[in-house]
Amino acid sequence: MAEIATIARPYAEALFKAAAGNAASLVAEVNALAAVASDAALRQFADHPKTTSQQVFDVVSAVLKTPLSAHAANFLHAVLDNGRLAALPEMAVQFQALVNAQSGVSDARIESAYPIEAAALKDVVGVLEKRFGRKLNATVEVHPELIGGVRVVVGDEVLDTSVKARLEQMKAALTA
Repeated sequence: MAEIATIARPYAEALFKAAAGNAASLVAEVNALAAVASDAALRQFADHPKTTSQQVFDVVSAVLKTPLSAHAANFLHAVLDNGRLAALPEMAVQFQALVNAQSGVSDARIESAYPIEAAALKDVVGVLEKRFGRKLNATVEVHPELIGGVRVVVGDEVLDTSVKARLEQMKAALTA
């Protein structure tokens, strides 16, 4: 995994520098490119020796619903010309991290046993922003095995207040 991250980093940084102040506007396009690039059939097509990078570019462009901006098109050409289509999803992750760092926002994954309503999510995000000391871009995932409570992942920090985690702590305390 570190190898893909090492390959992806220079591409993400180059796109970030090329986009300058417009980096945030490219996030959706880069994520769309990453979603298309994660398709196994497309990667197999791109890896065929008789397939040119222009043919792959045309296929990717046809799959996307909107035309690519100049920065995104140049980025895709560079990725395809260097045979790095498989690393494109990781490039998108690293590009998102660069944009977040520039704007002072962090991605937060909130795992909950039950769906969270919009009003409750706003309150939870407000509390979490105070707890982590930064603005958060939250996504919610439902994991019924948590039984109750939430598990929040922000970067490498984890805040686990789920019932499952508390039961595991009690089990460890009782068996120690």
